[in-house]
Amino acid sequence: MIKDMQIDGTVLDVEWENNNTVKELKEELKQGEVTIRLSKYSDFEQVGELGKTYSSSDKRITAEAGDIMLYSGNKIVVFYGANTWEYTRIGKIKNLSKEEIKRLLSNSDVVLKIKME
Repeated sequence: MIKDMQIDGTVLDVEWENNNTVKELKEELKQGEVTIRLSKYSDFEQVGELGKTYSSSDKRITAEAGDIMLYSGNKIVVFYGANTWEYTRIGKIKNLSKEEIKRLLSNSDVVLKIKME
């Protein structure tokens, strides 16, 4: 079970998808915490390199604030705005409003940490 996800120290309650991407991420997390530097892209998302390629099942999706997606098999994307593109859904932030997510992500690059229980 994935324990938590944090962005710059803010603990996020994430509803994780039940798909191969998340299963592979859980396997990697058994080795320890994953830390990823996310960079602001356009005015709607933060993107970070995962360092490996994960299974993907990309579909044309309109992502919204709080959505967590896999892009190109090797990048994690956390949205604070909306965009339509081909992604694999990984999860959704549940404990923050769209406005809180935008405040957390829209100002500068951030650090994402994911841990197992």
